[in-house]
Amino acid sequence: MSTPETVSFGYADVTPAEKTAKVGAVFSSVARRYDIMNDLMSAGAHRLWKDDFVGRVRPRAGEAILDLAGGTGDIAFRLATSGASVTVADINADMLAVGEERAAKRGIAGLTWRAANAEAMPFDDAFFDAAAIAFGIRNVTDIPAALRDIHRVLKYGGRFFCLEFSTCEWPGFAKLYDAYSHHVVPRIGQAVAGDAESYRYLIESIRRFPDMQAFAGMIRAAGFSRVAVTPILGGAVAIHSGWKL
Repeated sequence: MSTPETVSFGYADVTPAEKTAKVGAVFSSVARRYDIMNDLMSAGAHRLWKDDFVGRVRPRAGEAILDLAGGTGDIAFRLATSGASVTVADINADMLAVGEERAAKRGIAGLTWRAANAEAMPFDDAFFDAAAIAFGIRNVTDIPAALRDIHRVLKYGGRFFCLEFSTCEWPGFAKLYDAYSHHVVPRIGQAVAGDAESYRYLIESIRRFPDMQAFAGMIRAAGFSRVAVTPILGGAVAIHSGWKL
């Protein structure tokens, strides 16, 4: 399939190459403060969302599981407690470095860390029992290509789970959330990470991401079956899932 001429970077439309470079710069800038910022921006709720997410993945001992855009290891650490063999893949070397340091400090061994572009991963066909991506898919340059490659690396009968910000369908809360996101989050980013612009992009990228049903359609188009979506906070966050059947 052809590569789109332009893709979204926040509210701007840029070439695919520009987006890849710009997103890389954003995450290199925020890598060291990424988890602290997640706590501040969500009042710690992201930890509960991730616990729920991993519970739905249902990792089991002996399985091979891909944690894509795994960055600082938050999802991988949770998956690894099951005894599964977890591969953490991320395109950003700075995020991977933070994750490996955190794993070493916590004494978490046995994780595999790989630099990988989600659109063309260096893994064999039908290799993983499950694939998970949390708060990463919206930053991928070519999302349909990434979904197709996730489908490729899963075994038949394998499952895919995605945790991502989406579009809140609670009108009153949506207005409050929108105001908080656009006006407060960049200020927190400046105060804590010294980088308001990167967090402004992250909020804008949420606004440009497809709504729950549109993204579910993209997952189906990539070849997945039994696609489902579970909204959180009226859809401000959503867990999508699909199976390779």
